[in-house]
Amino acid sequence: MNPLLFIYLIKRKHHHHHYSYYLNSPALTLSRKKKGKKMADLAFPLASRLIEKLTSIASEEICLAWGVKADLQKLGYTMSIIKDVLLDAEEKQKHNKQLRSWLQQLNDVFLDAEDLLDEFECEALRRQVVRGSGTTRKVRRFFSRSNPVAFRLRVGHEIKDIRERLHELKDDKNFSDLRTVHHHPHLGDHVRENRNTTHSFVRASEVIGRETEKNEIVDLLMVQGDDHQGGDNRNVSIIPIVGLGGLGKTTLAKLVYNDERLVGSFELRMWQYVSVDFDVTRLTKEILGSAIGTQISEGLSLDQLQAQLRDALKDKKFLLVLDDVWNEDRIKWSELRDLLIEGAKIGSKILVTTRNISVASIMSTVGTYINLEVLSFEDSLSLFVKCAFEEGQERQHPSLYEMGKDIVRKCGGVPLAVKTLGSQLYSKTDERQWKLIRDSEIWELEREGDGHILPALKLSYTQLPSHLKQCLACCSILPKNYIEFDSRELINNWMAHGILESRDHGNMELEDVGELYFKELWDRSFFQNVKDYTFCYRFDMHDVIHDLVQSVAQGESFIVDSAGTKGVSENVRHLTFLEVGQNVSTTLQKLNKVRTIQVESCENIDESFLSTCISRFKYLRVLKLTNASWELLPSSIGSLKHLKSLNLAGNAIITQVPNSICKLQSLQTLSLSRCVNLEELPRDMRKLISLRYLDFTTKQSSFPDNGVGCLTSLRNLSIFECSNLTCLPRDTSYLASLRTLMIGNCKQLDLVMENYQGIPLRFQKLGIRKVPRMATLPEWFQGATNTLQVLVIRDCENLEALPGWLTSFTSLRRLVLASCPKLLSLPEEMHRLIALTLVRIRNCPDLERRYQRDTGEDWPKISHVPNVYFLD
Repeated sequence: MNPLLFIYLIKRKHHHHHYSYYLNSPALTLSRKKKGKKMADLAFPLASRLIEKLTSIASEEICLAWGVKADLQKLGYTMSIIKDVLLDAEEKQKHNKQLRSWLQQLNDVFLDAEDLLDEFECEALRRQVVRGSGTTRKVRRFFSRSNPVAFRLRVGHEIKDIRERLHELKDDKNFSDLRTVHHHPHLGDHVRENRNTTHSFVRASEVIGRETEKNEIVDLLMVQGDDHQGGDNRNVSIIPIVGLGGLGKTTLAKLVYNDERLVGSFELRMWQYVSVDFDVTRLTKEILGSAIGTQISEGLSLDQLQAQLRDALKDKKFLLVLDDVWNEDRIKWSELRDLLIEGAKIGSKILVTTRNISVASIMSTVGTYINLEVLSFEDSLSLFVKCAFEEGQERQHPSLYEMGKDIVRKCGGVPLAVKTLGSQLYSKTDERQWKLIRDSEIWELEREGDGHILPALKLSYTQLPSHLKQCLACCSILPKNYIEFDSRELINNWMAHGILESRDHGNMELEDVGELYFKELWDRSFFQNVKDYTFCYRFDMHDVIHDLVQSVAQGESFIVDSAGTKGVSENVRHLTFLEVGQNVSTTLQKLNKVRTIQVESCENIDESFLSTCISRFKYLRVLKLTNASWELLPSSIGSLKHLKSLNLAGNAIITQVPNSICKLQSLQTLSLSRCVNLEELPRDMRKLISLRYLDFTTKQSSFPDNGVGCLTSLRNLSIFECSNLTCLPRDTSYLASLRTLMIGNCKQLDLVMENYQGIPLRFQKLGIRKVPRMATLPEWFQGATNTLQVLVIRDCENLEALPGWLTSFTSLRRLVLASCPKLLSLPEEMHRLIALTLVRIRNCPDLERRYQRDTGEDWPKISHVPNVYFLD
């Protein structure tokens, strides 16, 4: 079953996290003071990325021109030697403060090296633009800005400096104590056991707030057969429990396993801890031992073990719990499953606990999962009281009880966090000790033992493959307790920081690779409350996950709130501003390695802040200044040659964007949406040769030649609220590469293209909203016959018909039609749309009447579609 059919919701039942709460969150205090142990687990993937870059750059023409090929090859050799021991270093650093410091220094050198290597990429892109301009005089003028000899000397000096820093770290004692550990990309970076095996016993009186889930699972286990399953699975149902680490999946499974209603219903009950190493031989041996109640002798072959297990389970109704399953290999699971179900009596059940929805989808036979939610505040408080007080003692200490409420709120409904902190305070009546916990962050207590929340989540993190570790660390710039995030912005940030690689994914676009990574992290419960908005996903992150991410980021990210920038490290790379204080520019003057500037509210931004960012941070990759209020952007922004994402959305008074931004050949994302007074787009847009994502609002009525229409790298184009725009670009080069086109609230826009030359299109998603001049889909859309997957049309008051050729779009999966009152019918032969899985119709009276399920006269035309809705 496709896991994307299910949205895994870890519902926070106490939505008190407003903006003011965020500003006062102790997480920010912790971020500023940088207390606790830092995790340094990103050096290995960073080294891998740099070595790939070095290999690529060493063969570039520009590298030969600057005479630095030999220097770069030596740098790559040193990095490779260090990389070989990094996995061992990352594993050992949790118990070794000096090694953690060594890794942090190494990480800083690697990041500086990446900045240097990006110089080569920037120059290569600049040369590409110059060659496209056509004249030698322009080429000379282009390069006159920098002396090639001086530039070569500077680059050579920087390479030498980085090599010396790496050699110094390689000569350190910490390096000599490390050994080579091989990388296992499918199991994560460390194939080591980090957790003790589980057992099946739990006191029911110790479990709070899981009665509903327990009864639901018990009911499923008591069902004699399973109507959803077929074939060889008909006698054995497999029911997964899915949830974040620390939510109590194992505890719930224990509670069910020992329920008196089940004890007498199964002839045989077995409990098996699985964990990361899904070794079929080991599992077969241990399950057999549990089944027969004796230790299995050594030396038996797999065939012998399997034969004995089949015999032990034959004609028995059994309950087997497989606890903490990580395996995503369907073949491995099939091998064990076939062994377990052969000859089993009808009504046998397998209960699985896992953190990964993908695992559940592979194993489930019942067509659904038990999605374990966070505890309510009331249940969390009850659990905390049980852990923190002797029975009835809370009534004798009302002030402690009130502080306990604050502590419980910070735990976010995660039982493991609640129990951790409650146990820490058990029988302590000194208010100072309670305040220390209340005003600290949960993961500060990591050093106290394995029972705390962060180690539990850290296990989820350490099992991630390297690319997902980097993606998760990049999430440290997301504000904590924020209502909702947009997957497109997150993926664009991943792309801007060079995390996304299409090399291992065939011909997939970087955006598709990013969506794949997003879904993998979603499957592993790092994102919650994920909603599919057709063109993107909206999601949030649990507070505890955010704390984990902050620790992973190793102090590279810093959130600036009302307390300012006190305590910020000189090596900080990512800054998110919730407030911009009066003295912030003074602090920024002390920094020079920043790659990300995010300002959530730009009301207090002055020119000095922006000028400082532009002048100080020459390696800036991401600049987000939303909802600002200035008329002009300084032309000096054109000096940020490393910039890959620029977001100026929501500036209601800006009138122009300087043409100098067209010098940003590395720019991949440009957002100018809701800039309702922007007179026009910069004239030299064609020079933005790396631009992949563009959304804008402008007052212009048409596009000049050699502008947007020439952007052949463009993958996503969104045109919103352009009330004067009458036509799309005359140049149609951009259409060949476009994957997503969204047009909204353009009252004068005519979508007809008379100069369209039949370019094959590769559109996958098309959204049109409030385009009143559109009476039918324009003919040129036929170019996307083989690729279009999503078509959304809303609020098009004059849309009268959909063309018959739409039924040749055999890749179309979703069709959404809303508020199109003149639309009377769908094309004939809708049955040809064999890939169509969803049709949604709303506020289209004739359509709703004619295509109503079962009763409408035209219902047979779309009855083959699995999901048809007449609501939003």
